[in-house]
Amino acid sequence: MSNRNSVNKICVVIPCYNVAYVLDDILTQLKCEPVDAVVVDDGSTDTTSETAFKYKVKVIRNNLNLGKGASLRRGFDYALSQGYETVIAMDGDGQHLPLDIVNFLKVESLSPEADIIVGNRMRHPIGMPRIRRLTNIIMSSLISRMCGQSIPDTQNGFRLIRARLLSELELKSNKFEIETEIILQAAVRGAKIINIPIVSVYKNHLSRIRPLLDTFRFVKCILPYIGFITKPPNSIRQACLSDGSGLRMSGNNCKRS
Repeated sequence: MSNRNSVNKICVVIPCYNVAYVLDDILTQLKCEPVDAVVVDDGSTDTTSETAFKYKVKVIRNNLNLGKGASLRRGFDYALSQGYETVIAMDGDGQHLPLDIVNFLKVESLSPEADIIVGNRMRHPIGMPRIRRLTNIIMSSLISRMCGQSIPDTQNGFRLIRARLLSELELKSNKFEIETEIILQAAVRGAKIINIPIVSVYKNHLSRIRPLLDTFRFVKCILPYIGFITKPPNSIRQACLSDGSGLRMSGNNCKRS
């Protein structure tokens, strides 16, 4: 891991909120990987930013706590502006293991047709809270059907996105629903989405997801895309894209939002 003076073409974007207690370990492990890191401090009140500065990585700080989606969008904008070819998003709370990055990169090199590679915890969801496991199964089943692709862990934030696709996305979400928005916007554009197994660590992990509010945000996020359940032809999907976010799918037709 190094700064932008390196020849690395891969940028790891890490949204963080009060994670100084674990960020040292994450950035230490990333030093062994052929990647650059961007820490987006989402208005932390602890020493998250100071910890990141010690490793001479790029630090972007939100003055207020804006949410994971807003932080990822800022990190993505930076990565694209610096010309990175591949962007990896991973959580900064220790739930994702930097050691899995090498597997993402290996699959990326073997699957040039893949635009997004999503980590999959569902093969061995050891330690995952039961309610989260059930919710994830339901959400992933629905979104997979909408996209016409099998994505068993759509709510997993550990994912690799090629810059060629990321630059086309018009992301607006500020909270956790951004995981879903990325996948749905990618599917609209005909992107190939694959998955690889990863290990997630739940020990001493405090979830910041608020079930009722974040479920509402999830439903609101998918409503403009609900017509994809009918699997309209690609030509219709492209027609809907031609006028940006002002158009939405309804059955096999485009309608204005």
